[in-house]
Amino acid sequence: MLVMKADSSPARSILALRIDHPSIVSVDTESGNAHVVLDNLEGTPDGIQIDLEHNLVYWTNMGKDFHLDDGTIEVARLDGTGRRLLVGNGAIRTPKQISLDREARQLYWCDREGAAIWRCDTDGKNLTKLIDRSSEPGGKDDVLNACVGIAVDHRRRAFIWTQKGPAKGGKGRIFRASLEMRPGETADNRSDIELLMGDLPEPIDLEIDEANDLLYWTDRGAEPDGNSLNRATITETGLTGHRVICKGFTEAIGLALDPARNRAYVADLGGNLVEVDIASGNKKRIDQCGKLTGIALCDAPPAGLREEAGA
Repeated sequence: MLVMKADSSPARSILALRIDHPSIVSVDTESGNAHVVLDNLEGTPDGIQIDLEHNLVYWTNMGKDFHLDDGTIEVARLDGTGRRLLVGNGAIRTPKQISLDREARQLYWCDREGAAIWRCDTDGKNLTKLIDRSSEPGGKDDVLNACVGIAVDHRRRAFIWTQKGPAKGGKGRIFRASLEMRPGETADNRSDIELLMGDLPEPIDLEIDEANDLLYWTDRGAEPDGNSLNRATITETGLTGHRVICKGFTEAIGLALDPARNRAYVADLGGNLVEVDIASGNKKRIDQCGKLTGIALCDAPPAGLREEAGA
């Protein structure tokens, strides 16, 4: 049974995507109480972004069949109303992490089985393929070409993404390319793609602390360095000072940063939402509420949410 939540929420919450019961839930970062924002998402929701200025939440849905072009990009108001399809109808396959460029009013996302990276305006217009890895050996069927996590680096006018490689395979990589393609080039023949780091267990979602030029990522790979939260410094020539902040997650996926409070939040397929002290690596589990994928930090929780029974 779902009931209305009283207006007693604290100032911060995490919006998380559940895949066992496809939905968006809001989790109080202090108490761990969870409230349903929007259910009946269908398919497999994966990436999420919040636009507080415009009272919107964007998310990706990998669809029901990862080998068909049935993925979608959707948007709704933060109270769960006004749900709309932005991209779909056979245009993309399995969209994963999504990044919101608030200044340019554009969305970026990785398409895993589509072996591609896409961009569109926040209204769904001007859909553009930026990276096409299907032209690499093995095409869309080779897991080495699967694009998963993405973040926009405004300082260098670039985007950074992960290609996770095979499960627990130690062949994960992180790449970078410019926001705009060079004249005469296309998504499948770009000459500006840089390999920033290779031989990682299985890197997934990315977030950037722009003030400090730091890249953070989750990794769901095997020990000794998998199922971890990681950090490295972004430079003009690559990544330096790689550090494994903490380990012990259960298939780490979602990532949200709170640099001002020296905190990061990690969600995993074990259903754990965990707060991490970035400096010490100490972890505190906030909640356990089903299998989680993407997460996003919300400075002010949506009003009028429905409380999830048993949360």
